[in-house]
Amino acid sequence: MTHSMRTDTYPPYLDGGGRGWRDTAARYALLPLRIFLGVTFVYAGLDKLTDPAFLKASGAGSIGETMRAVRDSSAIPAMVDLALKSPVGFGYAMAFGELAVGIGVLLGVLTRLAALGGALISLSLWLTVSWASDPYYLGNDLPYLMAWLPFVLAGAPVLSLDAAWHSRRRQRRAGSLG
Repeated sequence: MTHSMRTDTYPPYLDGGGRGWRDTAARYALLPLRIFLGVTFVYAGLDKLTDPAFLKASGAGSIGETMRAVRDSSAIPAMVDLALKSPVGFGYAMAFGELAVGIGVLLGVLTRLAALGGALISLSLWLTVSWASDPYYLGNDLPYLMAWLPFVLAGAPVLSLDAAWHSRRRQRRAGSLG
């Protein structure tokens, strides 16, 4: 009598019909990260817009003062100089950019484009504000940049308007073929 050894590592009752629990878990694996990034960027945008000190060209806590403080330690000082030509305009652009990215990712609307925006914001902050962090992993902008990349590549395949639109297009195509 030979005994066969089970090679699966999950209980069979979790794999009920159709799609297994592993497939379901894999489909939803990025959802917590998407929610975190979306909420964080919405919060960051609102925080900038409601902070009376931030949207000023100079003074404690202002975007202008922050940019002047990081200019010489940034990877690309010319990028900081460009922002310093209109620090208030740059501050508004950053705040509204963060809001657009956060809302887009939370709702799953043009998710790849929103994630690309988030990655570019994070990249610009890494190259300027947190560039001088030593060691590099103590800076927070590089991990944000890396966290955006799966959404640039994959979008938001579940619980998103993008997924709903894609499903609707697929149904229309199937209906026109049949």
